[in-house]
Amino acid sequence: MDGGGGKNGFGERVAAMRRFNRFYTQKIGVLEEGLLDSPFNLSEMRVLYELAHRDRPTATGIGRDLGLDPGYLSRILRRFEGDDLVVRVPAPEDRRQSLLSLTTKGRRAMGVFETRSEKDIGMLLAGLGPADQRRLVEAMQRIQDLLGPAPATSAPFVLRPHRPGDMGWVIARHGALYAEEYGWTIEFEALVAEIAAAFIRNFDPTAEACWIAERDGENVGSVFVVRQSKTVAKLRLLLVEPKARGFGIGARLVDEALRFARGAGYRRMTLWTNKGLDAARHIYEKAGFELVAEEPHRSFGKNLVGQTFELKL
Repeated sequence: MDGGGGKNGFGERVAAMRRFNRFYTQKIGVLEEGLLDSPFNLSEMRVLYELAHRDRPTATGIGRDLGLDPGYLSRILRRFEGDDLVVRVPAPEDRRQSLLSLTTKGRRAMGVFETRSEKDIGMLLAGLGPADQRRLVEAMQRIQDLLGPAPATSAPFVLRPHRPGDMGWVIARHGALYAEEYGWTIEFEALVAEIAAAFIRNFDPTAEACWIAERDGENVGSVFVVRQSKTVAKLRLLLVEPKARGFGIGARLVDEALRFARGAGYRRMTLWTNKGLDAARHIYEKAGFELVAEEPHRSFGKNLVGQTFELKL
């Protein structure tokens, strides 16, 4: 199964994000008149940082990447020049463009501010144990991944067999995603837990398999093949994390399941899903599955239409 998006609780999520913004900006001191006990505000400090860490920086490039108004950036740079922190030289390839660089005084000032920043962040982390430090950094990375530039149209990922701990992830992510995206109750999570438990208890590697998709070392997808009979395999628990959709991971998981089923001697593969899970249905139909039955039912707190798909192997 796969999912789309939902708007339930959007206003609450907006309010929660605003609360976090207020908390974090106060925590790291960006509301202070001089950031890091310096004579610079946050925007000025960011420009100074870019000048210190970019190769051949220009005002155009810095303004574009930081989203700064050209007039405001120009005033910042004039102040830096007046304080002997920055110099401009004409770009050799285009005399109309100026390259910016820090002076000795500017580099010295930036070094002091970076030392203070590292010390302040170190003090924040020192109050946490190693496990909580990792959780904090991972959460920050997740925010950066979600709000950063859109990913490229393709991304490397690997498929691997299941290992200890994966079943817990499969259960948790199915429960959370289907609650968020479709409003399904925890009853669905219970069903997934039963399927996963039965798979582990009865696992026969010659006839059954599970694949976990990993991207950058993180679980982002799953699919299972289980035995329904000697000649029929069942495809179960197809999942792709929202941030990993669009890279062909779902299709690759299904292709791998079909390859395994054919090699194991099955003659047919079946799967059960529900109407409205359009992304998953597209993957199934593209792989050759055909809808063979529909039946309305009441499950997971919703009135649903169950669908059975089959494919001759």
